[in-house]
Amino acid sequence: MSNSLTNGDGDLLRLISRGDEIAFLAFYRRYQRPVYRFALQMSGQPEIAEEVTQDVFMLVMGSAKKYDPKRGSIPAYLYGVARNFVLRRLEQERPYLTALDDPESEYADVAADGQDALADLTRNERVDSLRKAVLALPPAYREVVVLCDLHELDYAEVASALDCAVGTIRSRLHRARALLAEKMRAEERCAV
Repeated sequence: MSNSLTNGDGDLLRLISRGDEIAFLAFYRRYQRPVYRFALQMSGQPEIAEEVTQDVFMLVMGSAKKYDPKRGSIPAYLYGVARNFVLRRLEQERPYLTALDDPESEYADVAADGQDALADLTRNERVDSLRKAVLALPPAYREVVVLCDLHELDYAEVASALDCAVGTIRSRLHRARALLAEKMRAEERCAV
C-alpha cells in the first residue's frame, strides 16, 4: 500500500457505500494483497490471514461511509481494522496454536540467484529464524515492525492505524528491534 491516499480511493468508498460492486472490486484488488500480507505477518498463519482479509473487506462493504479521512489514510484505516481482527483471532486460537512453521510465509521469499546450495540454505535458515523471531514478539512490538519495516508505513500512518501517539510508535519500534537483535544473537550462539 502506498503511504498516501491514492487518488480515487475516496470516490471508490463513496460508491461502495451506495452498493457499487465494481467500485468494491476495484478497491478490493488494490488493497487485498497488502491486507493479507499484514495479517499473515502478524499471525504467521495463512488461514487466519485469509479470514482476516475477508472480514476486513466485509466490514468495508458494510460501513464504507463511516471512513473519516481526517483520522488517517485508507491504508492506515485498513491496517487498523485488520490488526483488530488478527488480535481477536489470535486470542481465540491461543489454546490451539502450535509451531508456526510455514515455508510459504512472506519471509521465505528468498530467490536462489545461482549461488551455491550451502549459501542458499544458510540464508533460508536465517530468514526462517527472523520470521520466527518476529512472530515471537509481543503483538504490540510485532505490529510496529510489520507496519514500519515490512510495509514501510511512516510513523504517522502507523500511529493512526494503531490509534496511539507517534512517540509510542518510535519507542515500540526501538524496543522491538532491540528484542529482534537479541533473539537473532541468541539464535546464532545456539547454532555454533
